Amino acid sequence: MTSAASAAEFTTCQGEFAFCGASPATPTGQLITVRTATGTAQFREAVAVCPIMRGTALADLNGGNMKGSCTSKRGHVWSLFFPYKSVPQAPSWTSAPTNPHTFVTSEALQMSNMFSFSCKKANVVNGVRLANCYGPINENLDGTPLALGSLVFSGAPSGVAFAVSAAVSN
Repeated sequence: MTSAASAAEFTTCQGEFAFCGASPATPTGQLITVRTATGTAQFREAVAVCPIMRGTALADLNGGNMKGSCTSKRGHVWSLFFPYKSVPQAPSWTSAPTNPHTFVTSEALQMSNMFSFSCKKANVVNGVRLANCYGPINENLDGTPLALGSLVFSGAPSGVAFAVSAAVSN
């Protein structure tokens, strides 16, 4: 997978999208290549299982691995953001309150960026369609490495080892 990290182009997209903002992620043992302003960089890769939602969501058409359009290829959705107060969450995939909080990254508590990455539609659990989303571990939204000790924002459960998050500062 490749990620574009040129100047952000924020917009809203309509339709189906994966909401990973309340999901933990798991390292895959693989590397993911991310485009940066000066070329490319490789990061450790993580996968997050995220509920597919329908509606309006924030996207960065130049972020993640989006290619300038909200349209996803067949069998896929984009991982986008909307400030939900409650969403279906693992493991039961029943709706539960999100847990907006900040934390400082460390060896034990790292983060994964899933914003504006392509996700493959997966199975349905308890009536909720899920998607498998792949993204980099400890990457800023601009494609640069996020140092341990950085403050990040997440809606994932507190204390998970690889929360889907975004940097507040680095």
